[in-house]
Amino acid sequence: MKVYKVENMTKTYGEKTLFDNISFSIAEKERVGLIGINGTGKSTLLKCLAGKDHYDEVNITHSNDYTIKYLPQNVSFNEELTVLDCIFSSDTKIIKLLKQYEEIIEKLAINPTDTLLQGKLFSLQELMDKEDAWDASSKAKTILSKLGITSYNRKIGDLSGGQQKRVALANVLIETPDLLLLDEPTNHLDFETIEWLEKYLKGYQNSILVITHDRYFLDNITTRTFELDNGNLYEYTGNYSSFLEKKAEREANEESQYQKNKKLYKKELEWIRSGVKARTTKQQARIKRFDDLEEKLLTSKAPNENLNISLDASRIGKQVFEIENICKKFENKKIVENFSYIIKNNARIGIVGLNGVGKSTFLKLLAEKERLDSGIIKTGQTVKIAYYSQLIEDMNPSLRVINYVREGAEAIKNIDGSVISAAQLLERFLFPMYMHGTKIEKLSGGEKRRLYLLRLLMEQPNVLLLDEPTNDLDTQTLTILEEFLETFNGVVVTVSHDRYFLDKVVDELLVFQGEAKIIKFNGNYSDYINSGGNLFVNKQESSQKTTSQNNNNKPEKTKKKLTYSEKKEWETIDGEIAELENLLIEIEQEMANVATNFTKLNELTEQQEEIKQKLEEKLCRWEYLAEIAEY
Repeated sequence: MKVYKVENMTKTYGEKTLFDNISFSIAEKERVGLIGINGTGKSTLLKCLAGKDHYDEVNITHSNDYTIKYLPQNVSFNEELTVLDCIFSSDTKIIKLLKQYEEIIEKLAINPTDTLLQGKLFSLQELMDKEDAWDASSKAKTILSKLGITSYNRKIGDLSGGQQKRVALANVLIETPDLLLLDEPTNHLDFETIEWLEKYLKGYQNSILVITHDRYFLDNITTRTFELDNGNLYEYTGNYSSFLEKKAEREANEESQYQKNKKLYKKELEWIRSGVKARTTKQQARIKRFDDLEEKLLTSKAPNENLNISLDASRIGKQVFEIENICKKFENKKIVENFSYIIKNNARIGIVGLNGVGKSTFLKLLAEKERLDSGIIKTGQTVKIAYYSQLIEDMNPSLRVINYVREGAEAIKNIDGSVISAAQLLERFLFPMYMHGTKIEKLSGGEKRRLYLLRLLMEQPNVLLLDEPTNDLDTQTLTILEEFLETFNGVVVTVSHDRYFLDKVVDELLVFQGEAKIIKFNGNYSDYINSGGNLFVNKQESSQKTTSQNNNNKPEKTKKKLTYSEKKEWETIDGEIAELENLLIEIEQEMANVATNFTKLNELTEQQEEIKQKLEEKLCRWEYLAEIAEY
């Protein structure tokens, strides 16, 4: 069994110690989640393990043939390179063969009669047979397809940030290293891709160390959890849910010990103040214990710190947004078309859908950051908007943390009428006192986003427009935000790919399916998926079902009888499902027969995905009809 072992790792930045003599090991097939508030050094730890950053002291042991691949949070490629160059950038023999094979295939697609290219392809096929590289080729094709990477000759500079992240993810997954280091792999991924990545990593045969704010993702894939906290590393067996339970137990024990230490300290302090002279060895030892105890109390944080925020919001009337027949498109791409909707006070709305369907644009329309092509959005007179964008705006890097917050307000009121200062609010939002004088430019990316969010909340808005608020925020900050939103006396409209966040915060959805098709649904994300809902424009049956649910404001299962058309559908649906299942078997057999024909394999893979999608729709429809047929 291959084991990666780290002993006594220490890392400092100036006067700040990120981790102090931490030790851990990662065994083969373990999937470890790394948790901690932003700024504790999670990303730095991964960089050190990947050899991208140095450490002060460490002893690392592993086998000589141990391999590591690293996905950084912010990817950086040479913009002149092609997608193919970046995907197959490894020096391993098989990866080099795959790259050469892909290059020849691309060239032959342009010049299929070129005999020189045909000869090179034949030679490469012989080499791939010899190296048993076809399995790697098939696996690479699957990964690229699932990540939505189809054009290998495009330059990296022509891709969006999200597309570049997918290319980087494909690069680390294709090679199957002994240890995968993944820093926020779900950022910029849509729901479908995240779910595929979960399944892939659950079946990964080697080891994984992952940083992510996606708590469902952590729950579904991890077998252990590491927590970085105040320079220490704590280990827990189990996934995220187990971590929460065991951390609560640890903190309860720490609180008990903290209170015992305080009691003992008070007693020993009285003894010291009595003027005792350290004439005996016993007294000297007691004074030394007192000094150690004092240092421990000074350096440890008090347990059960109040980390919640409950800020008062500006008064808001009944009218918030009245959206009437709005239209917006970019060139030939429709975002919304003749869309009408009323957003009332205390609404909690989640905007979901695949990447590129216009979710962020819709939020910008509400925030008046984009102009409508036609239609009107009536905004209530008392509405005070805070717009949290994916890009941090107007943050002067030379400002100190406390000054940036004080630009918003020196002090603000809580819901209960009490007043809280900017400094107190910073501490509640996980910025301890020693960080208040830190310049913004020295903060980590996650700390900047946390500070940016706090500044917006300090303006005491009554409407929050949040565009991917969970990206780059740690799980502890997300918990604080969710608790705040539960008591927030106003409107929340959020774009998010975080399923956990959506389930906790929203109670209605706008599902953007592309081509200006928007579905309205009462419920959170899990309710929508469990109802047979989907994120695709071409799934007509589920869309009709969801629309019907919202029109009636009650679930379809309350219907007592099948209609005539539903009866006919019920009579034939079993045969249609069997036919689709047989088609899948035939395609899988054909794929095995053409493993060396990349072009044909690509066509068959696309057909396979289409049939799987149709089968899922039919199965959902079967469940729906079966419930009604029981009456």
